[in-house]
Amino acid sequence: MNKRTTLTWLATAAGLCALAALPAHAADPTEIRIGYAISKTGPYAGGASTTVLPNYQLWQQDLEKSGGMLINGKRVPVKFVEYDDRSSSEEGVRAVERLVNQDKVDFILPPWGTAMNLAVAPILDRHGYPHLTTTMITDRIPQLRERWPNTFFFTLTSTDYANGVIDLLTRLRSEGKIKGDVAIVNVADQFGVELSKAARDGLKKGNFNVVYDQSYPLGSQDLQSILNEVKRRDPEVFLAFSYPPDTLALTDQARAVGFNPKLFYTAIGTVFPVFKDRFGANAEGVLGLGGVSPELPVTKAYRARHLEVFKKEADYNGSAVTYATLQVLQQAIERANSIERKAVSAEIGKGGFNTVIGPVTLKNRIWSEASSVGQWQNGQFQPVSPANAIGVKPVALPKPAWKQ
Repeated sequence: MNKRTTLTWLATAAGLCALAALPAHAADPTEIRIGYAISKTGPYAGGASTTVLPNYQLWQQDLEKSGGMLINGKRVPVKFVEYDDRSSSEEGVRAVERLVNQDKVDFILPPWGTAMNLAVAPILDRHGYPHLTTTMITDRIPQLRERWPNTFFFTLTSTDYANGVIDLLTRLRSEGKIKGDVAIVNVADQFGVELSKAARDGLKKGNFNVVYDQSYPLGSQDLQSILNEVKRRDPEVFLAFSYPPDTLALTDQARAVGFNPKLFYTAIGTVFPVFKDRFGANAEGVLGLGGVSPELPVTKAYRARHLEVFKKEADYNGSAVTYATLQVLQQAIERANSIERKAVSAEIGKGGFNTVIGPVTLKNRIWSEASSVGQWQNGQFQPVSPANAIGVKPVALPKPAWKQ
């Protein structure tokens, strides 16, 4: 073997070795593994089982029916791995670490709620997983966006949601419909603390009269003493920055004690179908956080399918947004023709996705077209603030008296 032949052989061998050393997913995958840890038990289970988990299950059904995701012209089956995080940040972290290190999933879907998303986000960032948050509400979004380059935000900040309420109150006061006496209560976790602080600052700046301001522990169900004290102060406006169990308890107990202000606002859970199922006609006029217009044709079609599959309605806010993020993730994977996470994140950042909430484009990795306040009107939850929200309706005031 002469010198030239030897060098050629060595170069060929080196090239083959380099190809062998490439990660397995550089070739077209034979399976895509997707994992998630979600609150099936504990205080967050109500929200997770309404807004997030059914959409993961619906997406799984869609992928099974279609044969998987389309990569380089071929359908690749998708396998799902799931855990119960038990509404515990520590358990959520352990579960996500298992998904990364033991199950070696290609993508991880987010948990439910602000606290759980904040707990697992550093792990997802460290391993380069795209993190499409739909239930994380915090004023730290601008800072977190800089810290975690693969995180995409599909909610507004706490201040945005609080300002939506303040803007609505300011408008109603300018129209002479309220004078401005406000009571505030909040659940004492990060979500409730941040929103109540933002609301408090906005009310002070707007020269509203806060007649009551009180927090209560996460998991509280007996809130009647708080409501009796609020009633004694006789506010026109009641603002509760609450989670689903306390949203239901506050509404139940406000009716029980005969507290019926002109404007009654509860936060997370107000958009849930269980709210309408539980309160019937008493849901009418109640305001809550968020609101995706049910009248957009693609959203209406999504809601009909959700009802068909699960025999229950989707909620009127996070459900459609959650399913939309799954469509974004799938379209990004298929556009990248790869499960290489960096390439998929780059595709997500480009935007231009067709979803059940209409066309989605992110600006600086944030989708900022969400409404901040909605209201139950004629059996549906409609966006009422800000004034330029998609499908926005005029607010109905005063709230009808509770029916016994």
